[in-house]
Amino acid sequence: MTDHELAERVHAALRAEGGTLAVAESLTGGLLAAALVDVPGASATFRGSVTAYATELKASVLGVDEGLLDVYGPVHPVVARQMAEGVRALLGATYGLATTGVAGPDPQDGQPVGTVHLAVAGPGGTLVSSPLLSGARATIRHDAVTAALELLAGRLSR
Repeated sequence: MTDHELAERVHAALRAEGGTLAVAESLTGGLLAAALVDVPGASATFRGSVTAYATELKASVLGVDEGLLDVYGPVHPVVARQMAEGVRALLGATYGLATTGVAGPDPQDGQPVGTVHLAVAGPGGTLVSSPLLSGARATIRHDAVTAALELLAGRLSR
């Protein structure tokens, strides 16, 4: 399934339940939001996004715990969880979806290239996924978008 088809599926599921979505991106730098808004009628379910690429923005804008960032850095499953929960609250959405990780070309804060953490926060709690991706920087970023859309689509289909 293509990213466009996944995004269509996500929007259809959100419409069916009367839900909305907000996105917090780091690793994907806006690609996830772009995939979502590429679908005609996205405004019915997509509230908006925050691209918090700088570590301090994860804390100041999205409410990620500064102590957590100091100890583990921005690439951590709990950071992804807090990003998803933070953007959900900030933008008043039913669901929050977040991406953080290392696209390369070099490791970051001791984390190898391809380390990715994704999270979806919603009424039933927060689900985190940590796929290890490989390939060039662009490939990792694209595959992270696909994995995030799949994570959300799976959550919505329950």
